[in-house]
Amino acid sequence: MAFEDGVQATGSAQDGHNLRRRNVPNYTSSNGNVTQVPQEVDNKKLQKSTPSILQTLDEWEFLIAPLLFTLVSFFTRMYKIGLSNIVTWDEAHFGKFGSHYLKREFYFDVHPPLGKMLVGLSGYMAGYNGSFEFKSGETYPEELNYTFMRLFNSTFGALCVPVAYYTARELNFRRSTVWLVTLMVLCENSYATISRFILLDSMLLFFTFTTVLCWARFHRLQNQSFSPEWFFWLFLSGISIGCVTSVKWVGLFCTALVGLYTAEDLWNKFGDLKMPKTTLASHVVARVAGLIVVPLLVYMFSFWVHFLVLENSGPGDAQMSSLFQANLRGTEVGKDSPLEVAHGSRATIKNMGYGGGLLHSHVQTYPEGSQQQQVTCYHHKDANNDWFFYPNRNEGLYNPEAPLVFPGDKSVIRLIHSQTGRNLHSHAVSAPVTKGDYEVSSYGNTTIGDEKDHWTVEVVSDAASRDRSKIRTLTTAFRLKHTSLGCYLRAGTVNLPQWGFKQIEVTCVKQNNPRDVYTHWNVEAHWNERLPAGDPGSYKSPFFRDFIHLNVAMMTSNNALVPDPDKQDDLASHFWQWPILHVGLRMCGWDDHIVKYFLLGNPAVYWGSTLSLFVFGGLVTWYLIRWQRGYDELKAGEIDYIHYGGLYPVAGWFLHYLPFVAMARVTYVHHYYPALYFAILTTGFVLDWVTRPLARKNRRLEWVVYGLLYSVVVGLFVLFRAIVFGMQGKHQQWSYLKWFDKWRITD
Repeated sequence: MAFEDGVQATGSAQDGHNLRRRNVPNYTSSNGNVTQVPQEVDNKKLQKSTPSILQTLDEWEFLIAPLLFTLVSFFTRMYKIGLSNIVTWDEAHFGKFGSHYLKREFYFDVHPPLGKMLVGLSGYMAGYNGSFEFKSGETYPEELNYTFMRLFNSTFGALCVPVAYYTARELNFRRSTVWLVTLMVLCENSYATISRFILLDSMLLFFTFTTVLCWARFHRLQNQSFSPEWFFWLFLSGISIGCVTSVKWVGLFCTALVGLYTAEDLWNKFGDLKMPKTTLASHVVARVAGLIVVPLLVYMFSFWVHFLVLENSGPGDAQMSSLFQANLRGTEVGKDSPLEVAHGSRATIKNMGYGGGLLHSHVQTYPEGSQQQQVTCYHHKDANNDWFFYPNRNEGLYNPEAPLVFPGDKSVIRLIHSQTGRNLHSHAVSAPVTKGDYEVSSYGNTTIGDEKDHWTVEVVSDAASRDRSKIRTLTTAFRLKHTSLGCYLRAGTVNLPQWGFKQIEVTCVKQNNPRDVYTHWNVEAHWNERLPAGDPGSYKSPFFRDFIHLNVAMMTSNNALVPDPDKQDDLASHFWQWPILHVGLRMCGWDDHIVKYFLLGNPAVYWGSTLSLFVFGGLVTWYLIRWQRGYDELKAGEIDYIHYGGLYPVAGWFLHYLPFVAMARVTYVHHYYPALYFAILTTGFVLDWVTRPLARKNRRLEWVVYGLLYSVVVGLFVLFRAIVFGMQGKHQQWSYLKWFDKWRITD
């Protein structure tokens, strides 16, 4: 160590080499002089400046380990990915949706558009033109590079592994636990299998993983509020929330977890009396911007692109408003339709409620009530959607040679079903499902009927004119009030049973609520030879209205996905079967010539993660009892670790699992996969906690224990690898994998 000449001891010589040194090793005194032994010091410095290979690996583990895990992950997700050349499982749906983007045809689905747009992007990158229909079990044509499309999707699944690694680090797990969590994600057979096909699940899992990582990292930066890195992870969390929600609405459960954390965090800050009010307000504003505004903008942007790309008429037109459809290229809605409706006009009448359909009737009758002809709302083009505008019975019979009469606001009309000739009718009979409303039926004909066939037009608004004296195609919103009963024609979100073909129930609602959009109707298409053709599609539909309309339609259709008691779905499963790995799922046919895939998890991952949930509950109960009895063995840092490293993953599991317990829709094993990730993180916490005493006493024994766990997880993945990479030939050769009857790997 060098010393400055000006720093000397009192009474010492002025020569710097003769300065007296105290308690300094490696110096010897001779004749009052201090003599340094330079060679020994240099050797020690040299040893310290040249780290060993193990030290280098240890220092760079945070890069080397995830890189190796990721390479193996890409192998497990992509090996033999093109082996099966047939449309497998839900590729029939999502591949077809990708085709619609390439053909720019508007379609309808219950899921938000981001994941399906990415599927379309993969097809575009693969040189696919969108012409294949993706029928289930059909062989892919040679010109369709389905392997590339699958590789594109599998990339999202492979990248889940490094994200899980860094998430475990941010949750403050020890290295041995970080590796275990990463291996559980890497070697989870169901994750590897479902990532290999043209599906949305790999994207959903990836954005779920990134949301948890962003949340965990943001929490670690709580002492660096308003720093650039703090803002970066805050807004990255918002972007990730927007993406996961834009793939599937299951992402809302992940959003709820971050929302729960944010509410708790702000509540704690609110209780900090030392924090200035301006700082607290800044925290609130930052979180509103980053975790509400940003996700909403991302979600809305995905729909904006969705509408922008899908500019042509397609199979999903009927779910949207008439004005929206009229602006699609190639549409028949409003095409050459006369602008103004007159007596004798034939028209389709669209319900303007979110996800509303076309007023419809068919020859089938109600099985109870009046047993008259059914009236419903239907989303598909059909001749049974056509109705004639006729004068009421007090005005006499319709005369096609008489001067034209244009009904408008306060006009009393009849609507005649074009295919059966019956009148739109209502009476004081309870509706079949919504018992508080009156039933709506088709009854009589042009000559047989009564005043209960009369409906009074109430014009609500008109996008083209302030004149309410006429009903205009597409632009006029009107209500139909039953002249005798005073109720209003309504088509809500209730579906009829199977005898009504699951179509939307139409009723006559007693309450007069002018703001109820489900009582609003408009003329979608219009035919009248006595009137000139017009161009109703010249008026544009606002984006925000279309955005809300489509989302409500998605919600309505999603709620209609309930199990059909008249049909047996061998692929469906129940929520209680998932955590215990009670059942798997055949993803394709099981003939000998077909490459077979079976959706089943790694037993060690499933059973271990489910057990960890109960162990965590036991740990929390144990410490709560001891705390109540006055024990305080837990330090503040340990309580914080249990809170954020254990309690929040458990909360994430409950938020992703319990909704499927309550919902009535049909469910499948892959609905558990997001919840499984939180169970894996809970496993990491539990093992990290219970092995901490072992880690302090004997690090080698700790690694032996974890090494056994690694071996079990990897070994079971290897044992069940055939269900991931594809089973060729007779399925009986894998009978050793059928541990339980519900694991239908073989029959």
